[in-house]
Amino acid sequence: MPDAPNGSDSSPLVVIGGGGHGCVVVETARAAGLIVAGVLDDDDDCAVVAELGVERLAGLAEIDAIGDRAWVLAVGDLKLRSRALDAGLAQRDGARAVVHPTAVVSPSAEIGAGTFVGPLALVHARARVGKHAIVNSGALVEHHCRVGSNVHLAPGVSMGGRATVDADTLVGVGANVLPGVVVGPGATIGAGSAVLHDVAGGERVAGVPARPLWGG
Repeated sequence: MPDAPNGSDSSPLVVIGGGGHGCVVVETARAAGLIVAGVLDDDDDCAVVAELGVERLAGLAEIDAIGDRAWVLAVGDLKLRSRALDAGLAQRDGARAVVHPTAVVSPSAEIGAGTFVGPLALVHARARVGKHAIVNSGALVEHHCRVGSNVHLAPGVSMGGRATVDADTLVGVGANVLPGVVVGPGATIGAGSAVLHDVAGGERVAGVPARPLWGG
């Protein structure tokens, strides 16, 4: 596995984003034995600072404050994540995968740099997860699945064997992507949906079975 969960060096970790997802990432990093050096956030009193006692180093856009330390993007909103990555983070060295100790990652799976794998998540044999993705609490990525960069699999998502979710896609809480289904880049899958057929890039679908949403 080219990008070992939680990294192999002892570099302190800078968390980028101090909101709710940032809290989850900080607690996961600490549970995994990582040292959290600080957070980048525009709010002096963001949740990571106020509730978890992490030092605020600088604003979100001040990525030079990372220095030579490892970092992970901990903003939950995909559009904001994309903006941050496009603004220079994607080209910066030091992105580290953060994997909760209760998650199970197969030794034959691949986890990209900067990806977060939450509590009780499961990434099975020969699955491949790209860079800066979120595999949230209790999500299931079955064998030979492909998850693109900057994808957010929300809590309780299930991907059947050989399913694909392409880059910059949100799969909502508790949604199911059936085996072999391909979800194109930039799509949105509504919470609780059952995705039985391929979804085109940029399409928004929801329901059981999932169907396109018009407008909005």
